[in-house]
Amino acid sequence: MITRRVRVQVVAFVLIALVGVSYVGARYAGLDTLFGANAYVVKARLADSGGVFTNAEVTYRGVGIGRVGELHLVADGVEVDLRLRDDAPRVPADVDVIVANRSAVGEQYLDLRPRRDGEPYLRDGSVISRDRATLPLPSETVLLNLDRLVESVPGDELRSVVDELYLATQGTGPSLQALLDASTSVTKAATEHLPQTTALITDAGTVLATQVATGAAIKDFAANTKLIAEQLGRSDGDLRAVLATAPGAAAEISTLLRDTGPTLGVLFADLLTTANVLAPRRAGLEQLLVATPQAVAAAADVIRPDGAHFALTTTFFDPMPCVAGYEGTRYRNGLDTSPAPWNTNARCALPPGAGNVRGSQNAPSPGVPPATKPGSYLPTQDTPRLRSSLTELLSLDGG
Repeated sequence: MITRRVRVQVVAFVLIALVGVSYVGARYAGLDTLFGANAYVVKARLADSGGVFTNAEVTYRGVGIGRVGELHLVADGVEVDLRLRDDAPRVPADVDVIVANRSAVGEQYLDLRPRRDGEPYLRDGSVISRDRATLPLPSETVLLNLDRLVESVPGDELRSVVDELYLATQGTGPSLQALLDASTSVTKAATEHLPQTTALITDAGTVLATQVATGAAIKDFAANTKLIAEQLGRSDGDLRAVLATAPGAAAEISTLLRDTGPTLGVLFADLLTTANVLAPRRAGLEQLLVATPQAVAAAADVIRPDGAHFALTTTFFDPMPCVAGYEGTRYRNGLDTSPAPWNTNARCALPPGAGNVRGSQNAPSPGVPPATKPGSYLPTQDTPRLRSSLTELLSLDGG
């Protein structure tokens, strides 16, 4: 027989258990919202349930704010009661409701995603219309599409792909492992340097935008590259001949450079001096190169197999000869062959352009050479004379 004391203890234990379960259910499981305690009800209309169920969690941007209440069938689908806690953040009325899966086993929940912040907010009795709801793809649709995909793949070709994939990856275990390890290291390094990684991703948008902007130029470059490749394909025989001949030609050039190596530098140095002399006289040199073919052609007309054909016209006084500058020159008979000093001052002293006479004043001037740069080598009176003759170079003069 149960004594009165035992009965009191059992009743007390049951009461404590009920209070504890109720508190845990209300505090942590949110069961109080199912009974309307500390919650307000918002109705969401869906085309179908999408797998959502009573007591499923309701989140606001991923944060739990309530539970799903009863589901009611209506003419155009399902009406779901959303019991949102009073102490939860207020949800704007301009909101989309998403039926999402929490895990791979299909644990659905409702996520409220507002399009903008601020008032008006959802309140007790608010209705979220059907066009603002997004449902997950039905499982039967996924399975049907997967079945159609499998049926669309020919069995023989699929078997060939699997066999080739097996052959391609056979014996590559260590390489694949190294690739995975390297990928892990890269990911770890990118995480450790997150600001730089973020900046790289951000700057990549600029680079990609530049590539899009230059898309036409890239297409032209690719098209021109294709033309070059096609031309190389057509010239395959010539290219092979060049490649076959190139080693012999390279050997000959190497031999030439080896044999002329000691004097080649001196030759180039002398050519540099010649180039420095000819550079300021480029205009006269061009005129010489233009007139030389004409002179050669005229000589070919004069000298013929039957003799020379030319005419001589004397023009002693047309134009008048230049006498200015020759006043200090003493007349000397042509038969006088005795030694006499040169008159180095004799020249045509007329100014440039004065009459059609020849002379240095009417010769094309090469211009003033550029000034010598500081630190350059210039010979002076104390500079030893360079050996230029063959005897001096061979040191046969005893020097």
